[in-house]
Amino acid sequence: MSRIPAIEKIAWGGWPNCWRIANGEVDLVVTGDVGPRIMRYGFIGGQNLFKVFEDQAGKSGEPVWQLRGGHRIWLAPEDAERTYAPDNEAVDIEVHGGMLTATQPVEPSTGLQKQIAVKLAPAGTAVEVIHRMKNSLPFAIRIAPWAVTMLAPGGTAVTGFPPRARHEDVLAPSNPLVMWAFTDLRDRRWTFLEKYLVLRHDPREAAHTKLGHFNENTWGAYLLGSDLFVKRYRADATKTYPDMGCSYETFASADMLEIETLGPLTEVKPDAWIEHVEHWSLHRGVIVPDWTDAVLERVPGPLLEG
Repeated sequence: MSRIPAIEKIAWGGWPNCWRIANGEVDLVVTGDVGPRIMRYGFIGGQNLFKVFEDQAGKSGEPVWQLRGGHRIWLAPEDAERTYAPDNEAVDIEVHGGMLTATQPVEPSTGLQKQIAVKLAPAGTAVEVIHRMKNSLPFAIRIAPWAVTMLAPGGTAVTGFPPRARHEDVLAPSNPLVMWAFTDLRDRRWTFLEKYLVLRHDPREAAHTKLGHFNENTWGAYLLGSDLFVKRYRADATKTYPDMGCSYETFASADMLEIETLGPLTEVKPDAWIEHVEHWSLHRGVIVPDWTDAVLERVPGPLLEG
């Protein structure tokens, strides 16, 4: 019989009501005083891969949305009011076996209720993160779930394109590559490869940058020191995705870097839920001597096959 990871209530980051999930190799921290948010993921005793805005840690009840840090569920397409609804109030925490579920109250400004469920494997680093949104309005709305991970500064993110091929063999387009109005392809933080897209975090660069794309085998990875965080999501090419067809987006500012996955646009009826599932893993001792296709096929490639 496999053992269940330990789940305990702790004080963390200035919040008195948090929950730590640990299995002896990695641990996660989920907030109870705000959220739902996952504020830590890392090896036991090791660095937190997630960004934490220290001036916002331990606080709650603010009237407007806070960056805060960590991992969150958002609403897409991005909207100045609906997406940025505050998540600054206490959430309901339930633990069933090895799964912890954090559920916020219904948002007054949107009529949505957001939930994150976290299940850590009994051994190893694998985590299943289930994102849910419920429509509590009396009419249907068309939205998509958006899972956003804010990562600690100083690392490098990479994502993979769908399989490449010669023009002679494949005439149809394979995927979109989506820009925002503030995207500048001359930005030196970007590295464009044949099979991969690389974004390096630079704390000296104040300008925001962002790109998105679609891949049925959606994945993003972030290397911080020699710790590699990977998250994966299986997209459905038969469905319509937000932001001109993105299942994956990555964003950087001076403070942090985000890797994001998006679910399909869905007509959500009253009292119905939508769900979006990511699979996480963490790998130690990863060295990337050069950000090239040849090197990346040897480094993150095998880690993503499992």
